[in-house]
Amino acid sequence: MAGQRPARLLRQREHSRQASFLELFFDLAFIVTLMTMSARLVRNLDWLNVGETAILFAAAWWVWVATAWSTDWYNPNEPIIRTLVLGVMFLGLLMAAAVPRAFGEHGLVFAGAYAAIHLGRAALLMPALRGHPVQRRTLLVAIWFGLSTIPWIVGALMSGTARLALWALAVVLDYASAALGWPVPRLGRLPSAQLRVIGEHLSGRYQQVFIVALGEIFLVMGMAYSRDRLDPVETVMFAVTFVNAGLLLWMYFVPASSRLGGAIEENQPRGAVLAAYCHAIMIAGTVLTAVGAEVMITHPLGETRAAWSAAIIGGTGLFLTGRILMSLLLWARYTWRSITGLLVLLASSPGLIRLPPLVVGIVTNVVLLAVVLAYTFRAEARQARAEQRRAAERRATERPVEERQVTERWAEEHREERRAEERRHTT
Repeated sequence: MAGQRPARLLRQREHSRQASFLELFFDLAFIVTLMTMSARLVRNLDWLNVGETAILFAAAWWVWVATAWSTDWYNPNEPIIRTLVLGVMFLGLLMAAAVPRAFGEHGLVFAGAYAAIHLGRAALLMPALRGHPVQRRTLLVAIWFGLSTIPWIVGALMSGTARLALWALAVVLDYASAALGWPVPRLGRLPSAQLRVIGEHLSGRYQQVFIVALGEIFLVMGMAYSRDRLDPVETVMFAVTFVNAGLLLWMYFVPASSRLGGAIEENQPRGAVLAAYCHAIMIAGTVLTAVGAEVMITHPLGETRAAWSAAIIGGTGLFLTGRILMSLLLWARYTWRSITGLLVLLASSPGLIRLPPLVVGIVTNVVLLAVVLAYTFRAEARQARAEQRRAAERRATERPVEERQVTERWAEEHREERRAEERRHTT
């Protein structure tokens, strides 16, 4: 019986590939993290704060990714996995609460919660997987997270540039070790079979968290709009930010997102890691879009700041960059429509940074709408051509049948005429 317990913890491919209620519940906590990130940026958009927030976001995103992989590798309906997810959720909320002053007095809270999540996962799973081959996977992953814990904790005990440098090193270790398959000297690297994921389930999780990230935009814009006078100009900006979020959603699902599960399956095991990297860029874009939404609603006209325009343009630019990289890395395709849209944004940014947020938001939406429509019309044209091709193939296969039926009817009529003529001669 004891030998059967580790096997029960593993998620079998015949299990439901839909996200469990607990995974969706976990995503709700992640939205708090995104809101604290955007609030931190709204207060200060200088380069140092942007760099610090990028490191905090990278850490929070890797917590989400590791939890998504855990619920893909293990059965989320098992009590120990539910306990694990709830524990990560609580510690993740502690990280979110520490974000505003993570590079100040709350640095140890942020780093300690991050380390506790990853090392605590290993402490919970290692005994439960005793005697099973996948216990080695948990061990190798834990060794790498233990290594990255050193710069996280040491950095939290320092300040200024030293903390920034050490935490950046820790992020690089965490992201690079996953890409390499968590190799450890003398223990080797994990076999591909133990790194496989269920593409349909994991792609669904990426899609769900992207929708959650868009929800953070709605929360920010709704709160910003409700704090002001609700005058006509602010109402226009409220509509512009709503359209921007809708275009991001449309753009995400129209070109290739529906085929993400198949791409992950075909590119095992690196497909899951590459998808995680690309979604990090796209979701970082939604955080900047939320920042731009608050700026556009609260300061639509009058004062202009280059940092405000950069946030508005950068949100869409980061999203397009993530989409371009995902198409290139997972499908080996150059998405010229997205590349063109990104180049147009970059080329127009020197002029846009001198304009008020209202104009910058409208121009950004126009560029994004053009890219979305280009994808949509091409997809519809491709579908029409495919339907025409299938119809032609059906006609080609049906024509010989019809001709044979006509020939058989003519032969049968001819035989009937001959039999009738023979009967007349007989009589």
